[in-house]
Amino acid sequence: MTLDELIKRKPYSLAKAEKSAILTQMLTELTAYHYENCKEYRNILDGLGFDPYGKIEHYEQLPMIPVRMFKEMPLKSVSDEDLAKSMSSSGSSGQKTSRLYLDRQTAIAQQNVGVRVTSGFLGIKRMPFVIIDSPAVIKSREAYTARGAAALFFSLFGSDRIFALKDDMSLDVEGVTAFLEKHKDQQILLFGFTFMVWRHLYCALRDMGMKLDFHDGILIHSGGWKKMESMKVSAQTFQEKLSGQCNINHVYNEYGMAEQSGTVYYECEYGHYHASIFSDVIARRGADLSVCEFGEPGMMELVSVLPHSYPGHVLLSEDEGVVCGEDDCPCGRLGKYFRIKGRLKNAELRGCSDTYASSF
Repeated sequence: MTLDELIKRKPYSLAKAEKSAILTQMLTELTAYHYENCKEYRNILDGLGFDPYGKIEHYEQLPMIPVRMFKEMPLKSVSDEDLAKSMSSSGSSGQKTSRLYLDRQTAIAQQNVGVRVTSGFLGIKRMPFVIIDSPAVIKSREAYTARGAAALFFSLFGSDRIFALKDDMSLDVEGVTAFLEKHKDQQILLFGFTFMVWRHLYCALRDMGMKLDFHDGILIHSGGWKKMESMKVSAQTFQEKLSGQCNINHVYNEYGMAEQSGTVYYECEYGHYHASIFSDVIARRGADLSVCEFGEPGMMELVSVLPHSYPGHVLLSEDEGVVCGEDDCPCGRLGKYFRIKGRLKNAELRGCSDTYASSF
């Protein structure tokens, strides 16, 4: 199976046996490729005593690397001449950021797969689009951050767009009001990182004593909940307040990380994140990294068939989560479904929303 062939399938259409066979084949091939083309990755695998050409029965056997390795060293599997762009994760002051190196093949795959998965939740109709951020977030196309990459990606689903915030991060009330008047009676699509949506849209409007009508809007939000939880703002409260203040009634929480850009996990109507046919999640026990049973909390390993220009295909995240089941979520989507419990104890603050929030 090639990635081009897999992209033709529906994102949640493969049951366990077929998906496992396809991922094992593709991820094993990626492991050998990165071993041959990335010196640092080869050194890691040699240090682990792992033979990338040996028999692999299941992708759970493949060696994972901690996601923070991308903060410690350059990891790339293509020549500098073949690089199309680079991307960095967001980080607070004094914090190291991950640097990801993208060739054209990886960048196109990330976009195509992201569109396929997102369309499964949003549909294919383009809508007027509001980005809860400032225009500065996309100032560089060659070297940009995960925040900028996300804003550009979701712009693909917009028929027209506006940045809701000014460069000083204050709400552009006049601009947004004019945009809503221009698109009156049209459903509005919004995207923003969780804390930014809360602080710069909801709280700003609340403090001004005004409301905006986003016409039964659809919000996709992403990023950690660390700051939100410290303010006693639950997911239910988040959604209820946005509905009352902004007439935003369809809220999709998205999970993912910059190191596997394009690999997105959306939360369904039953509160479960879903792994598509392009990726998977594995919960592992901290004591020996063995695989957890369904319902047992563990360290989350994320695998993706997308990274070609850097060895980001099998990563150990810094999140704790629970794999709830596979192929039997009430929403009808096949594949594993899971919940994220939070950051592992002593794990570095991550996520665009949390790192941004740490400055407040």
